[in-house]
Amino acid sequence: MSCKVRLMEDGSLDEEPLTLKEIAYQKLCNNLDIISSCRPDNNQRLLNAGIVLPNEICDGFLENYQRFNRPLDDNVIKLFEDTQRTSLKIVNLRNSTLSSRGLETLMRHKLFALSMWYCDMITVNSHHLLAHYGDSLRSLELGISSHLLQYAEPNEKEPVDFQLTCPHLRRLVLNGVVMHHRLQFAHLHDLGHLDLTSCVLANFSLEALVMLPNLHTLILFNVWPIANQLHAICCLRRLCTLDISISSSGNGHGTYDLPDQTLEMLMDNLRHLTHLDISGTNLAGNGVATKESTNANANTKMEQQHFALTDIPGLASRTQRPLQFLGLYHTAHWACKRHDIPALEVAGDTNEQQILTAARYYHDRPVLLTRVLNDLYHLFRFENCKDIHTALDAVLSAMDRHLKFKHMQISGSATLFYIVKGRERSKFGTLLRNHIIRTLLNGMEMHHTDDTMLRNGYLTLTQFHMPADVLFEYERLIKILLHGVSETEQEGFVQRIAIYLLNTLACQVDGRQKLFLGELGVVNTMLTLIKDRLTRSVFDDVMEVAWSTMWNVTDETAINCKRFLDGRGMEYFLKCLHTFPDRDELLRNMMGLLGNVAEVKWLRPKLMTQEFIEVFARLLDSLSDGIEVSYNAAGVLAHIASDGANAWTIKSPSREHVLQRMVAAIERWNIKSERNINYRSFEPILSLVRCYETPQCQHWAVWALANLTQVYPEKYCQLVEQENGIQILNELIEHESPYCEIKRIARLVIEQCDSGSGSERMVEG
Repeated sequence: MSCKVRLMEDGSLDEEPLTLKEIAYQKLCNNLDIISSCRPDNNQRLLNAGIVLPNEICDGFLENYQRFNRPLDDNVIKLFEDTQRTSLKIVNLRNSTLSSRGLETLMRHKLFALSMWYCDMITVNSHHLLAHYGDSLRSLELGISSHLLQYAEPNEKEPVDFQLTCPHLRRLVLNGVVMHHRLQFAHLHDLGHLDLTSCVLANFSLEALVMLPNLHTLILFNVWPIANQLHAICCLRRLCTLDISISSSGNGHGTYDLPDQTLEMLMDNLRHLTHLDISGTNLAGNGVATKESTNANANTKMEQQHFALTDIPGLASRTQRPLQFLGLYHTAHWACKRHDIPALEVAGDTNEQQILTAARYYHDRPVLLTRVLNDLYHLFRFENCKDIHTALDAVLSAMDRHLKFKHMQISGSATLFYIVKGRERSKFGTLLRNHIIRTLLNGMEMHHTDDTMLRNGYLTLTQFHMPADVLFEYERLIKILLHGVSETEQEGFVQRIAIYLLNTLACQVDGRQKLFLGELGVVNTMLTLIKDRLTRSVFDDVMEVAWSTMWNVTDETAINCKRFLDGRGMEYFLKCLHTFPDRDELLRNMMGLLGNVAEVKWLRPKLMTQEFIEVFARLLDSLSDGIEVSYNAAGVLAHIASDGANAWTIKSPSREHVLQRMVAAIERWNIKSERNINYRSFEPILSLVRCYETPQCQHWAVWALANLTQVYPEKYCQLVEQENGIQILNELIEHESPYCEIKRIARLVIEQCDSGSGSERMVEG
C-alpha cells in the first residue's frame, strides 16, 4: 500500500497533484461522449467509429474510472466489446455492478490479470468463463463477494463442482471458498503466490500443494482446520511467506496444545521464511523460554545463550537472522508487547508503529482492519499519534477499498473525526481535504440507513470550512443531508446536526445553488418538519433552524418563495405565532423569510389578506430580538404598499393607517442598532428608494441603508456604491416628493459612504 498522503516540503500534508495523464483520464471519465455515444433504447455505450484504444489506455481507463468514484457497470463495459479496437490486459474490479454478461466482455480480451472484490452481481453461474477464457490468466483474485467458486445456491451445502483450468497462474487469491478434493492444484506449475483467506478445508489436503515447485507465498488467514495440516506445510520448503493467522481465537481456532514446539517445528523446516504471521494464535507461547522449548541440538553454552535472546521461544533459531515481518496482532499472552522479538517489522497493537504496520499488511482483511482502525482511533483520540500522514493514508485507503463494509466505514469515519479535529488540520492541502470529504460522502451514501455512520460523517464535516471546502461535492452532500433531516429519528442528534449543516450551506451559497436546494425539496422538507412539531406542540432547535433554512434558501430566489407559499407556509407561520408567541429567534426567522417573499412582486398579492396585514401591522410594535422583527414587518409592508393604492384590496386595516404605524415604528428605531441580517444585494431596497408615489416606503428603505452603512461601513458602503446607490439617493434628495426626514437620512448614507471610501482614495493617490 503506497502512501498517497505526504509531508510536503513546506510542512503541509497533501497528496501528489494529478499527473497530466491522470487529468486526461479524469476528463475522459467525466465526458464519455468524447469517445462514445449512448444508445437511446437501452442506455448502452458504443465506441464511436474510427476510435481505436490501445492496451495502455484501456487498462488505465478502467482503473481511473473506478478511482474517480464511478462504479463500473455493463453499460460502460460495452465500450470494450470490440476486441479489435480495444485491448485489456489487467482488470481490477471493486464495488462493481458488472453482470456475467459484462464479465464475459472483459474476459474475451484474454486477460493477463483479473481481480474482483465486492462484485455482488457476479454469480457462480459465471464460473464457466474461467474455464473458457482462463488460459491467458497469470493472476486471479476472487475476493469478498465474488462468487465464481461459491455455492451454486445460498442454501446448498455443496460448492460448485469446478476445476480451476487456468494453467499459467502465478498468483491466485480465493476468499471464502469451500475447498474440496476435486479442486486440484498440481497442474498449476507456475503458481508462486496462493492466498486461501477464509477458505474452508472441507476434505481438501494441503499436501496437494507439495506438487507446486515455485510456491513461495502461502496465505491461510482464517483457514480452519489447520492444526492437522501443519505437517503438509512443513513440506513446502521453498516458502518465503507463511500466514496461518486468524482474526480471533474466541472459537478455539488458533489455540495449539504445544505452541512453542509447533512454531519451532515450522522454523526448522521452513528455513527460507522471511515473512510469518501468527496473529490471533497462541504460537508465540507465554514468553517464558524453557529447556523443552529450546533446540535439543543446542549443545554449547554459546548456542544456549543464543537461543535465550528472544521472548518468543519458538523463534529462537531466528535471533541472528530475524524475519523481515512478523504478525503478532492480538496474539495470546500479548506477544507483541515483548521486548526481544526477532523481526524487523512487527504487526501488533502495542504502539503506533505496530498498528500502522498492521494497517499496511492487512489492507484486504476488513474485519481485522476495522480493529486496526479502532486502535488508531484511540491513538488520535488521546493525541498520541505522531505519524499523521501515514495514519491518515491508512484510514482513507481502508475506507476506499472496503466501501461496502459498514463497520469499516464507521471505524474509519470516527478516526477521521479526530484527525480532522486535530492540530494538523490547518496543514491539509486542497487535494487531501477533497479526498477526506469524498471518502466520507461515499461511506455515508453507501450506509445511509445507519445513524452512527451519518453521525460520524456529519460531525467530521463540521470541522471543515463551509461552504468553501465542500463546493466540489455540493449537490451530493445536500442529498445526504436531506436524508439525515427527513429519514432519521425526529428530534434525534443526527437530524439536528444534519439540519444545522444544511442551514450553514444554504446561508453562504449563490443563487444557482439555492435553486438546486429548492429543486431537491429543501423547502418542502422544512415545512414537513415544522408541521410535525406543530402537531405535537413541540418547540426545539430543529423548528427554529427549519425556518432559518427557508429564510436562507428564499433569499433572492423567487421560485423557492413560491414553494413556501404553495406548501401552506403562511398557514404554518400563523400557527407558530399562536403556538409559540414568546420565541424571539423563531419570530425573527419567520419574518426574515416573509421579507424575502414580499420582495417578489408577483407573489405579493398572496400576502394581501386582512389576517396577514393585521399580523404584520401588529408586529411593527414588537420589541422581540431588538428591532429585527419590527424591521422585517415594516419591510414586508413597505414592499406590499409600494404596489400602489389599487393593489391594496382590503378595507381593513386601511393602507393609510398601516403606513402611519410603519413610520411611527421607524422613528422609534436606533440608527446604530446592530443587526442579525446579511444582504448580498441592495437591489430590493434601492427599488423602494425610487417609490416616489409612497414616501413611507422610501423612509423605510433609506433608514435601512443608513443603519447598515453606519454599523457595518466596511461591507455595506461598498455595496451601495457598486449598485449605483449614491446616484439614486442624490436623485431622491433633489426630488420634490419625499419629506424632509427621508432626505436627511439619505444624506447620512451619502456622507457615510464618502467618508468610508475617502481614506481608500488617499491611499491609492
